[in-house]
Amino acid sequence: MTLFLLLIAVVVIVCILATRLSSKFGVPILLIFILLGMVFGSDGLFKISFDDFIISEQICTFALIYIMFYGGFCLNFNSAKPVLIRATIMSTLGVILTCGFVGLFCYWVLHTSLIEGMLIGAVMASTDAASVFSILRMKRLNLKAGIAPLLEMESGSNDPTAYMLTIIILTLLSSGKTNIYMLIFSQIIFGIISGVVIGLLAKNYLDKIQLNEVGLKSIFVAALALLAYALPVALNGNGFLSVYLFGIILGNSRLKKKVSLVHFFDSISHMMQILLFFLLGLLSFPSQIPDIIGSAILITLFLTFVARPLTVFICLTPFRVPFKQQLFISWCGLRGAASIVFAIMTVVSPAYTNNDIFHIVFFVALLSITFQGSLLPLVAKWLKVEDDQNDTMKTFNDYSDDSSFELIRVYLSDDHPWINQTLIDIVMPTNMLVATIIRDNQMILPKGTTRVLKGDLLIMCAPGYEGNDIYLDEEYIEEHHHWIDCTLAMINPRNKFLVVLIKRDNKMIIPDGKTRIKRDDMLVICKKEYLGFVDE
Repeated sequence: MTLFLLLIAVVVIVCILATRLSSKFGVPILLIFILLGMVFGSDGLFKISFDDFIISEQICTFALIYIMFYGGFCLNFNSAKPVLIRATIMSTLGVILTCGFVGLFCYWVLHTSLIEGMLIGAVMASTDAASVFSILRMKRLNLKAGIAPLLEMESGSNDPTAYMLTIIILTLLSSGKTNIYMLIFSQIIFGIISGVVIGLLAKNYLDKIQLNEVGLKSIFVAALALLAYALPVALNGNGFLSVYLFGIILGNSRLKKKVSLVHFFDSISHMMQILLFFLLGLLSFPSQIPDIIGSAILITLFLTFVARPLTVFICLTPFRVPFKQQLFISWCGLRGAASIVFAIMTVVSPAYTNNDIFHIVFFVALLSITFQGSLLPLVAKWLKVEDDQNDTMKTFNDYSDDSSFELIRVYLSDDHPWINQTLIDIVMPTNMLVATIIRDNQMILPKGTTRVLKGDLLIMCAPGYEGNDIYLDEEYIEEHHHWIDCTLAMINPRNKFLVVLIKRDNKMIIPDGKTRIKRDDMLVICKKEYLGFVDE
């Protein structure tokens, strides 16, 4: 057991340190994780014998749940709205077309059976969001408007379609007696209903449960993600579709302390990617790759230069997407984790196949991440799809150029220049306000005429709020909020909480009891149980 834990620690540390190589040499980080797995594997330097595909499938599915949840959680739906229809077409019709093209290629050129060719096409039909966006983030590639959200939504949402196609074809191969139409119906309907219902329940009731410990809230959401996957699967539905929809709904909801959830699941997602890609490398046998290398290279070339571009042109030409943008989107069709996980499913399935699908798909993904991924920045430059006026990072919910508020502590020591000045006379940085003054263990609600003294501790707020030991909550005033047009004195007659400030039209207002609340205000509230305020 000790040796096993030591191995895990070493692997994780090495994987994280290897990210420096990725940044320095431009090598996709996920490729490094796979190569490290191969080094530790049966044919590698450390000769760790591991070929249990059943356990691997379960571990990989678990990892993929959180990777897909976080993919949905980070999708900025407002950015994706303009490309919603075309992204949906790409992630459904596009996957079906890719599956068909690759299947026919395998049947005609590689002489597989038609059904087995379609199986190879199905497991490789989805693109890998983790691979694409790890490169976009690392290289800070700012793309022309519409490209980044289209890529994110397509690559994040096409896995459920590829999974459904894989399940259908495996069912046909193993028995052929299942009602395929009923299977498709249950996969789609139960997947959508489960994800939407669990997402809406979490959106409306998560904050009302009042889990004050941020860690408990994160664990609770992690459990909900598992529920969003397991419930539809138990009903023969599409668990990956469900967990992705759950992530989208929750990620685009206004939640208290949401930034803590982002940090938690960002760490979990990275950990799952390390686990998944390392395990895939560990599971492979490089000594078996020469047997399939010819087929894998042919499939890679066809997929990269024929099937993917043809699919993109069919799906996006009706929307008049510029030709160069279509070429770039075609190049971004990297194959990765999901394809290899689906290939593992073919190994553990009772369906008989004549080809080593796992190693074929593994090598195709390896080539895709290596060459397409490494050349992605150069292709973007060559096709002139870069645009520094568009920040690609705004496509993600885990990045916000217009963040909330951050608390800053300023202690007035003996020689501080603000001592004995009133707040109105102090020249402060733009968008920075004094929210609270702590004096003699009491908290004072400041006014413009409040004079600060030696020994005061000023709690100041600025854009980028993250609550720490000062507990602030945010209340967004939506269209039908019952506080609209009310004064602060009217909504808080018993002084149960304090509205520290109001953000309105990108300005911050220090309110008083007569301040009237308006639609789209963001109120920063401190509850009475945390602070005992006194008026000066």
